[in-house]
Amino acid sequence: MKTSRPPRQLIVSTEQLHDRVRELGRQITEEYEGRRLVLLGVLNGAFIFAADLCRAIELDVEIDFIRVASYGTSTVSSGTIRLLKEPGIDLAGKDVLLVEDIVDTGTTMAWLRDHFRRSPARSVRICSLIDKKERRAVPVEVDYIGFALDRGFLVGYGLDCAEQYRNLPAIYSLE
Repeated sequence: MKTSRPPRQLIVSTEQLHDRVRELGRQITEEYEGRRLVLLGVLNGAFIFAADLCRAIELDVEIDFIRVASYGTSTVSSGTIRLLKEPGIDLAGKDVLLVEDIVDTGTTMAWLRDHFRRSPARSVRICSLIDKKERRAVPVEVDYIGFALDRGFLVGYGLDCAEQYRNLPAIYSLE
């Protein structure tokens, strides 16, 4: 049985997503040439973006996923960060690129950045599909930004609302 979805407005089309991911892949390829790059995708939201991004990077890349909790089923961050899954890859001497779906308040990414900077990784940088500064509460620099957006509650292309809408092929704002 098909359920009705709330009204939504298209914010970033499928074509715009694919074009920008290819651009990010080229930029990351150039900047990490000759280095040992590890992509750490942040589950669940970044899985689609991370999959497309790793295919756009023309380097030998190690890929793993971490799981962190701060939202649960709410639309507002609880402010409490829990790392539920550590990477299984040895990070010693490697360049870590944290791949996230959206940086909003900055709380989670600042925590993850600091956590992995204490690891034996050579460097830690952040790549986010969406940099949404309207609710930024903790300063965090996003090194690679897909799109800087400042409006609405966004869903699609991995972004969710209470674990729904991740499978939409574009990015929408729920109205």
